[in-house]
Amino acid sequence: MKNLWLVSVLKHPWKMLVVLLALIMLASAGAGNLYFRGDYKVFFDKHYQPLADFEEMQRIFNKNDNVSVLVVPDEGTVFNQKTLTLLAELTIEAWQTPYSSRVDSVTNFQHTWAEGDDMIVEDLVLDAEALTAEDIARVREVALNEPNLAGGLVAEDGSAAAVNITVQIPDSADNTPQVAEVISSVNALTDRLAQAYPGYSFYHTGVVPMNYAFATEGQKDMNTLVPAMLGLIVLMLAVLMRSLLAMLATVFVLVVTITVTMGTGGWLGYFLSTGTINVPIVVMTLAVADCVHLIASMQFAMREGKERKEALRFAIDLNLMPIFITSATTAIGFMTLMLSESPVLADFGELSAIGVMIAFAFSVTLLPVLLAILPIKVKAAPEHDGSMERLGRWVVKRHKILLPVSSVIMIALGSLITLNEINDEATKYFAPGTHFRDSVDALEEHISGTQTIDWAIYSGTSQGVNDPQFIATIDGFAKWLRLQPEVDHVTTLSDTFKRLNKNMHGDDETFYRTPMDRELAAQYLLLYEMSLPYGLDLNNQLNVDKSSTRLTSTLKNIGSRETVELEQRARAWFAENAPQYRMTGASPGLMFSHIGETNMDSMIISMIAALILISGLLVFALRSLHLGLISLIPNLGPALVGFGVWGVISGEINLGLSIVASMTLGIIVDDTVHFLAKYKRARDNGKDAEAAVKYAFSSVGRALMITTLVLVIGFSMLAFSAFRLNSDMGLATALIIFIALLVDFFFLPAFLLLLDKKEKAAVESPKPITTNTLTGESV
Repeated sequence: MKNLWLVSVLKHPWKMLVVLLALIMLASAGAGNLYFRGDYKVFFDKHYQPLADFEEMQRIFNKNDNVSVLVVPDEGTVFNQKTLTLLAELTIEAWQTPYSSRVDSVTNFQHTWAEGDDMIVEDLVLDAEALTAEDIARVREVALNEPNLAGGLVAEDGSAAAVNITVQIPDSADNTPQVAEVISSVNALTDRLAQAYPGYSFYHTGVVPMNYAFATEGQKDMNTLVPAMLGLIVLMLAVLMRSLLAMLATVFVLVVTITVTMGTGGWLGYFLSTGTINVPIVVMTLAVADCVHLIASMQFAMREGKERKEALRFAIDLNLMPIFITSATTAIGFMTLMLSESPVLADFGELSAIGVMIAFAFSVTLLPVLLAILPIKVKAAPEHDGSMERLGRWVVKRHKILLPVSSVIMIALGSLITLNEINDEATKYFAPGTHFRDSVDALEEHISGTQTIDWAIYSGTSQGVNDPQFIATIDGFAKWLRLQPEVDHVTTLSDTFKRLNKNMHGDDETFYRTPMDRELAAQYLLLYEMSLPYGLDLNNQLNVDKSSTRLTSTLKNIGSRETVELEQRARAWFAENAPQYRMTGASPGLMFSHIGETNMDSMIISMIAALILISGLLVFALRSLHLGLISLIPNLGPALVGFGVWGVISGEINLGLSIVASMTLGIIVDDTVHFLAKYKRARDNGKDAEAAVKYAFSSVGRALMITTLVLVIGFSMLAFSAFRLNSDMGLATALIIFIALLVDFFFLPAFLLLLDKKEKAAVESPKPITTNTLTGESV
């Protein structure tokens, strides 16, 4: 079959080219079916329990997708007439935001107080432009002492204030256009106010800006990093291959591989997201490796005096099995990402695996066709003595020193892996300098973190929220939350009950406590709700039949581990203090925390599965249990060393890094397989171990160097992404691939030479001499 295929490629290249181009056009047409989803929910399976809890809460209470506009005055306080006028104007204008259902700020906070036997409910700031110094002092006093305002909508030192816009964006497969519409409206509003009120800074945080950041940063990567990567590859290939035609053939294969991969994804129903947007970069860099090995072997044969087609036949025969094995093992590594808890990471793995095998198919069909057609020339130099030949001799000469030194370095750096910890900070998914990250940092500096956990407490009975025991429970839970080091602010209905109880007792501070009578509590709540204006009711805290309430805790910008631990302690508090009530916690930040924690467990399982599959495949491909077992060290070592170095550089394993081990395992195999395949070929041809190592360096060393440089630079491009999941993944992957080359150039050949000498010594050692006790002859 190989000969038949070689004949069709080498004897009928033009016919093959026409057939391949037709298939390429058909497959690439599927790219028209691709669409982009930028919302954060793509990271979660629809059956994921934290997502189910979140959506249940969204159904029972009003949805709380929001845009929070932080206003920071240069003069350092919001309690003056100009700033309160600005906040009042922003609050009123914010109601015009598309899909808005509620706007909350210090100016329209529904303040209550007693006036004789009556309870007054009205905006805290009625007419900002007519405020007197006495009025401003009263507003300041109320705002900084009201639990629902201080540390929530107003900084505790009065240095900043926030206007929270709640929006009800319709559920759909892709709500990116609606998100963009909301952001565009809010940006236009704050831009206009920034011109009208100089001396103020405006920042946007919340769920909607986070969704928008996910979408825009992903699309920005596609528009900038992919073209930049392709340009770098073109430049590097032209320099390293020393052949313009070979470079053009490779670039054509790369472009075709990307278009067919994305087209195939479109036909199969995939969509683009922040996670899958980098598939083209991954596929591009891996396709380079296949092409470079074939071209480098062809140039190697032509330097030894072979004609172009004979050299091409030699290159295909030499590389077909190694390229297939490396492609298959890489695809296996990517396919194990299907075990990821995150669907978007599973999609990334599946699409990348498809792209890897497409790259293999084109590297052994389209590329040989182009190489057979193009008049590529290489000057014959049978006695060529290049850098790889010199490196091979140097390694052979010093292998006794290289083996222990490289082993010690690998063990020492690998031991640093314990410095890493699984910790995902969703607020730091975006790099400083992006508007969302700068807004998050500004909000944390002035008021609080941006992460929240909503706690839904279900009494199980209609009107159960009026039960004094239930009110006392949520008040006790709120007090407990405020004592937790992770919590900045808590909004709870129990504070409203306490304020109403005080108001109905002539503002006597001794009555600032939860009501003790169910009927009295119900009357307070009814009277208060009847006095609230449209849009500022309690539907964000109460369900329709008043059987449940929602507390909101605003957290510091902490990592996934601390967030999950807080949730676990909260559940334990309820199990101990109020087991009769059901409680759930949910928020986008909590969902990311859970998936960051559980995804690492699934990735460890996937890495073990990939290791077993890849090792078995290598034993079969190399037809040597001996070499298959040897390959385990250079395949596992780079990942261990890489994560050890990462422990020094960062020490934080986030959602993006959790897939690196499985992803790089298949890529690392590329170097090992090609080196071992060339080594085994030389050994099978009768060369000794030293000559076989030199042959491996001479025949494949340059290709390994080129592919590693391209892969390292390719994945390093992701380090320029403003989306940290991509940048960390790219940087760690580049680091591990570079370490893999060092291991295969210095540790692996020294290890092969050591084992060969041990085997040789065992074979050549004389048998022990014994004496036959019957004849007295030596045996």
